[in-house]
Amino acid sequence: MGEVKNLPENSSNATPEDEMTMEQLLEESSMELQKLEQGTTIKGTIVSKSPNELLVNVRSKYEGIVRAKDLDRVDPEYLEQIQVGDEIPVYVVRLLDDEGYVILSLSKAVVEKDWIKAKELFESGEVLEREVISTNKGGVIVAFGSVRGFVPGSQLTNAHSGSGDKNNRWANLVGEKLQLKIIEVDQRRNRLILSERAAMDIVRRQQKAELLENLKVGEVIKDARVTGLAEFGAFIDLGSAEGLVHLSELSWSQVSHPREVLKVGDIVDVYVLNIDHARQRIGLSLKRLQPEPWSQALEKYQPGEIVHATITKVTNFGAFARIDNMLEGLIHISELADYQVGHPHEVVHEGDEVDVRIISIEPSRRRMGLSLKQAQEPGFDNAAETEEVVATDDSAAPVEEESELQEA
Repeated sequence: MGEVKNLPENSSNATPEDEMTMEQLLEESSMELQKLEQGTTIKGTIVSKSPNELLVNVRSKYEGIVRAKDLDRVDPEYLEQIQVGDEIPVYVVRLLDDEGYVILSLSKAVVEKDWIKAKELFESGEVLEREVISTNKGGVIVAFGSVRGFVPGSQLTNAHSGSGDKNNRWANLVGEKLQLKIIEVDQRRNRLILSERAAMDIVRRQQKAELLENLKVGEVIKDARVTGLAEFGAFIDLGSAEGLVHLSELSWSQVSHPREVLKVGDIVDVYVLNIDHARQRIGLSLKRLQPEPWSQALEKYQPGEIVHATITKVTNFGAFARIDNMLEGLIHISELADYQVGHPHEVVHEGDEVDVRIISIEPSRRRMGLSLKQAQEPGFDNAAETEEVVATDDSAAPVEEESELQEA
C-alpha cells in the first residue's frame, strides 16, 4: 500500500529484484515515480474499491488513491459501473502524500475526458442529444458528462423560443432533451457552447437528402401542409422538405394567384411531378389528382348548347374563348357575325364576356368549335350547318390557323 519494503536477502527463492539493496529499490522507485507527471491524466487499474476511496495501480512502485471528497464529485452512475480490475483514467494531483500514496482525482480525469470528447464532436460537427438541467436569463444549461454546456436563447429554435416570465423564460424546457451541435469549445475558460438551430439545420439537410433519395415521380403524398404562397406558386411542407406547386399546376382552370385555390395552413394531397436532385427541388401538382377537363367534356357539354365564355386570345382567323374557366375553344372568323368580318377585332377583344353556341367537340384532339353568331340566333337550326362549317373550317384553315389550333 505504501513504500515497498526490502525483502530478506537470504530467501531461497530470491529473484534479481529480491537481491537488490534497499538503496537500489528506493532509487528504482524514485525513477518509476518520476515517470508520473503531476497535472496529467493517465490510466490505472482499480485494485480496491470502497465507498470512501479507490486504490489504483498506476504502474509505479507506489499505489494511487482517490479519496472520498473527490468521489463525491463523480456521477454516482459512473461509480456504480466501475469495478475492481477495470482500467480507468485518473488525474495526478500530487506525487506523494504523507502516507506514501500518489494522490489521484477521478473527477478531474472524467472532466478531462469529457473535454476531449467535446473537442472531437466540435471538429466532426456531429449532432448530439442532451438533456436540459437548468436555465438562466440567457438560455439553458445542458449536461455533457461532468461538463456543463450552455445553449444561448438565440441558438434555440422557434419551437423553444421561450415564453412567460422573462427571468424564467425557458423553465418549461428543464428535463427536455434537445438535438444540439457544439459551436465553441474553450476548456481554459470553461466554455462549452451549443446550438439547437445549427443542429436542426443539419438534421433537416439529412432528412431532405433521405426524402429525395426515396421519393418517386408519380407518387402521391397525402396530408401535406401549405406553408406559403407566392406569385408563382404554393410551397408545400412534405415533412422533411418543401416542394413547390407551380401556378400552372394548381388547377386545370386558369389561376391568376395561388390564393384563388389555397390558403396557408390548408392540408392537401399532392402529386410528385418532378425531382431535381442536383438543385434539391421537388415539383408538385394539385391538378394531376383532379379529372382532366377534356376527358369529361362530352359529359358536361353537347353540340348546340349555348354557354357563357371569356375571349382569351384574338388572331387573324378567329378568337379563342374559355368556357367555365376550364376548356378553350375557337370561334372561327366566319362564326363571329352574320356579316363578313375583316378582322376579329372588329367584333371581340380579349377579356370580353360573351355567349357562344358549341358547334363541335373533339376531346381526343382537345378542340371545341364555337359560334358567336349562332348564339345570337336562338331559333337557328345548326344540325346540318355544323358539319358544313366544321368541314369548311378544317379544309380551308391556313397553316397558321392549324398551328394555333394545335396549341389550343
